[in-house]
This record gives sequence, C-alpha cells and structure tokens, in this order.
Amino acid sequence: MSLSRRKVLISGSLLSLGAALGFGRAPVAAEGNFPFTLTDEEWQAKLEPAAYRVLRHEDTERPYTSPLNDEKRAGTFHCAGCDQALFEAAKKYDSGTGWPSFWDFIPGAIGTAEDNSLFMKRVEVHCSNCGGHQGHVFEDGPQPTGLRYCINGLSLRFEPAA
Repeated sequence: MSLSRRKVLISGSLLSLGAALGFGRAPVAAEGNFPFTLTDEEWQAKLEPAAYRVLRHEDTERPYTSPLNDEKRAGTFHCAGCDQALFEAAKKYDSGTGWPSFWDFIPGAIGTAEDNSLFMKRVEVHCSNCGGHQGHVFEDGPQPTGLRYCINGLSLRFEPAA
C-alpha cells in the first residue's frame, strides 16, 4: 500500500476530528491491570497535557510533529509514562507516515488490543508496564517481521546510547 503525504494528512485530520467528536475510548488504565499504576489525577500531574491525551486517552498526535520521527542516534525509546524500555533505535525506520516507526519491539515490552474506533479495525499497541497507549501495529512493514509499529512520539522518551 502506497501512502502519500496527502493521505497521511487526511488520516491525521480524521483522527483528530474523531477525538474531538468523542470517538475516543476510556483511559487504558481502566481497561486492565498493569504493574505500574497511577490514579487519573496522578497521570495528569505527571504528564504534559498532549502526552496525557495520547497515553491515557488514546489520542493521536498530528503526523510529522514529533522530533523523534527524525531521531537517528543509537539508543533506546522508552515509554513516556513509566519509562519502560520499548524499542531499540536499531529497529527504527522511516516509514514515510510521519510517526516514529519500528519493525520490532523489546520482548515483553508491548501489549496489544483490538481497536474498532473510527469505523475501522486496527491493532492498538500499549506499554505492557503501565498500559499507556503507544500507537498501532500494521502488517506493511519491512522484513524480517513485516510489521510497522506506528508510534506516537508523545508516548516516547529517547535515551541515547552511552
């Protein structure tokens, strides 16, 4: 499937419209038991407002807005909510979608759930430690996995290699 910049921008606009119209779901924390937990008030105090909306209410940042999309140094991408290591920089690639993309994750770091919001069926990706929404996984990525973990930059913190 070929993605043009126009298609990506339209998709981002539709996602924003869906969130504005209330198509978002309840916070992920309400949907499961995770090792790292905070109350909703504690999450709001810990995170910047945009990161809170993405991590705790499954919002999506606009494409091409995250500086992590262009991050190319060696290192590790961590969950911005609980700091669990999620992705190795060596498994990041430029998918052309406008979001940081990876072809694999650190074993045990990611969980998935079915996402039927916005009138489509997708696989949502969340941190296995705190349940924080990261993005979605698609089957159009590079080998060896063939997967594209399309992740919100607001959900991540990058730690360069020493």
